[in-house]
Formats: sequence, structure tokens, C-alpha cells
Amino acid sequence: MSSICVIGAGKWGQALHFALSQKQKCLITSRTKRDIENFVDLDTALECELLVIAIPAQEIRSWLKNHFIYKGQKVLVAAKGIEARSGAFLQQIYTQYVPSKNLGFISGPSFAAEVIQSLPTAIVINSKSKKFYQSFAPLFPNFIKTYHSADIVGAEIAGAYKNVLAIASGISDGLKLGNNARASLISRGLVEMERFGRVFGSKKKTFYGLSGAGDLFLTASSTLSRNYRVGIALSENKKLETILEELGEVAEGVQTSKAIKMLSKKHKIYTPIADEVNQILDGKNPQQSLRDLLNS
Repeated sequence: MSSICVIGAGKWGQALHFALSQKQKCLITSRTKRDIENFVDLDTALECELLVIAIPAQEIRSWLKNHFIYKGQKVLVAAKGIEARSGAFLQQIYTQYVPSKNLGFISGPSFAAEVIQSLPTAIVINSKSKKFYQSFAPLFPNFIKTYHSADIVGAEIAGAYKNVLAIASGISDGLKLGNNARASLISRGLVEMERFGRVFGSKKKTFYGLSGAGDLFLTASSTLSRNYRVGIALSENKKLETILEELGEVAEGVQTSKAIKMLSKKHKIYTPIADEVNQILDGKNPQQSLRDLLNS
């Protein structure tokens, strides 16, 4: 029996399962039965010593409450987002069920479509315990280089915030504002992300490394990014409900923008780009948002 299992069989979960299966047997499970090698039921999955959980951020509280049983497992979280209804970071939710020493978070540039092609990338495993990192790092294939960081909050914020900025970048490109505009938007977005993170005790270097700049540059400049594609569709004045239905996948930035709005208002943080994205998602005309951003 394998000692590692991926929980969640969306595109990212399947990509991680593929990657982790290169060196050892890796199980996978999800709510519905999938025709995937080494697919198992949840009870079998929870017997594994190492778990990689790729369940979307907005669903995880309910899943942990109703389905998770802690048996001393080490849990590596593969989702990126902030809970919209409460503004809670994933770490705050997970630590209600898993001790901090047995908890870690993946960050960094890692499109599922490229991982499943064995294309090279680098990721960060963020954990308070170096031993935790050492449990997972050797299991990743040679085409994924791993690094360790203890700045969990910084990695969480970077991974969540970049999805909102990717929506903004998609809007910019959809409006055909040009390369200068996109570069300016991403650069100022990085500053905005770091300013937001500073309030919660994040380290500046996190935002200028793989977890921040690396993931942001990737997600905000490619149609492989679901959030970027949401932005392009918003620039065409499509209704959000229609966009998400056509997308057929979870775009975490949509709900995360609400959480950022809640937290920035509560802590009085200046977040102009995220604010405009949130307003566009609520129906504001993208051209008006552009004018407001340029004049802010």
C-alpha cells in the first residue's frame, strides 16, 4: 500500500498525482469515482501517512468538517485562496483539524497542464517544520525543483492574491491595452500584494520569489490560467454566471476578491487593483474601472 495519496481529482489534483507517481506508488481519491490508476475510496486514502489535498479553498471547511479524520497524517495543501465568507486563510481553517507541525502549503508557478507534460518548474513547500518539508520534497519528480519556506501566511496571500491580479491582467489584455499596460499592472499588483501581506506579518522576500512574483508572472500572462481567461471574458462584458458556466472549472480569484475586499476594509489597506476587480465582478464597466485606476 502506498503511503501517499492525493485528495481531489480536478486538473491540479490529477497533475500532482501524475508527478508524485513518477518515483513511487501514489493513490488518488475524489468525491466521485474516476477512471484513474490507483484510484481508491476516501477511507483507504485517509490511512496514508502523507496526504496532498487539492480541494478548492471555498469548499475545504465543509469537507474537513464532514469527511476528514485526523490519524496523525502529514497534510500538504495544494489549493490557493482565502475563504470568501469569513476572510479566513486556509491555514486558519486547516489548523482546526491538523497540528501546525504536520501541515504545509504548496506555492509557486505550476500550471497543471505543464506539470502533466513533465515540463520543468520549481515550487515552494511552506511549513513551520523543516522535517515536514523533508518528508515531501524527495517524493517530487526530477522535473519539479522544491524549496522550503516557513512563511506560510506570505505564501498563502501570494497564492490567493495573484489570482485576483490575473483577472485584472486578463481584463487589460481583453481590452487590448497593450504590453506596457499589462507590465505596469502586474508590477503595481505585486506592490499591492506585498502591502496587503505586510499587515499579516508576511516576509517581503516571499513576494519577490517563486511564491509571489513567480506565480504572478505566470498566472497573469497566459490563457492556461483560468483567472486570466475570466478577465478576458469580463472585458467582453459577459455576465459572470455565463463566464463561470463556460469555464467549467473553479477560478479561485472570483471568490478571493471578495475576501480581499473584506480584509482590506477591516484593516484599512490600500488595494486599488483588487478593489476594481471586485467591482467589475459585481457588474462595473471595465472601461470605467480603467479610468478610475488611472486617476487614483
